[in-house]
Amino acid sequence: MDLTRYLTKKKRIIEEALDKYLPPASRRPTTLHQAIRYSIFTGGKRIRPILTLASAEAVGGRPEVALRVACAIELIHTYSLIHDDLPAMDDDDLRRGKPATHKAFGEAIAVLVGDALLTEAFRLIATEGPRVKIKAETLLKIIGDIAAACGSLGMVGGQVVDIESTGLKLKPSKLEYLHLHKTADLIRVSVTSGGRLGGGTSGQLSALSGYGKAVGLAFQITDDIQDSDTQQDKEKKATYPGILGLDRSKRRVAELTQQAVSSLQGFDEKADPLREIARYIGTRKQ
Repeated sequence: MDLTRYLTKKKRIIEEALDKYLPPASRRPTTLHQAIRYSIFTGGKRIRPILTLASAEAVGGRPEVALRVACAIELIHTYSLIHDDLPAMDDDDLRRGKPATHKAFGEAIAVLVGDALLTEAFRLIATEGPRVKIKAETLLKIIGDIAAACGSLGMVGGQVVDIESTGLKLKPSKLEYLHLHKTADLIRVSVTSGGRLGGGTSGQLSALSGYGKAVGLAFQITDDIQDSDTQQDKEKKATYPGILGLDRSKRRVAELTQQAVSSLQGFDEKADPLREIARYIGTRKQ
């Protein structure tokens, strides 16, 4: 399959939906809505929502049934980046080559943009689309899964461990715990949510969860490898290359990529996009 074409097509669908779902920049309070749109539309590959759509397809569902949840996950991801860039956190001035939200709109607005995006994500999930009918129990399960993946036992908890680990030489097991929660949990729930919305069986959802966990961790390690010479590394953040070394980190990515692909053995060709995305994540710019 042509992965580049697939990713481009899905990204366009997601961005058109985000543009439709979000309040216009002219709606009051205009500063907030301008900042929300600035933060959402500053680039990004939209990998997490694409995984949601691809997972719905992998179990035989229609991707449009997962579109609102896919967009909600992108809102949550963007909120996490906005807060991550704040001076109290990673103190980054740029995001995707442009001023970070707090540099463009001020710290207070940046905090509120993140708050608004997280809240709006759950409103979006709970709002039924005009042409898509989803069982209430399915939506409730997805809401619970996403909340768990993002809260103190998931992404936020991982971020706390990351902050507390700055300058420390972590054991590999704690390093993996950190990144499984900080990064992989949201990617995993992106995958399982799509599978649920597509009508996947319990066995398929279990396999998708394993795939998402492996891909999510591979994604983070690859980012660490790419960032190994940046300022973040100099500030002694807990990274895979910094603790395991570059060669071991690359071998770990290869292992996780194989685990992810192997998780999909029971799926037919409809899961090929997931397989190719795993390989893409495992080989990008290493």
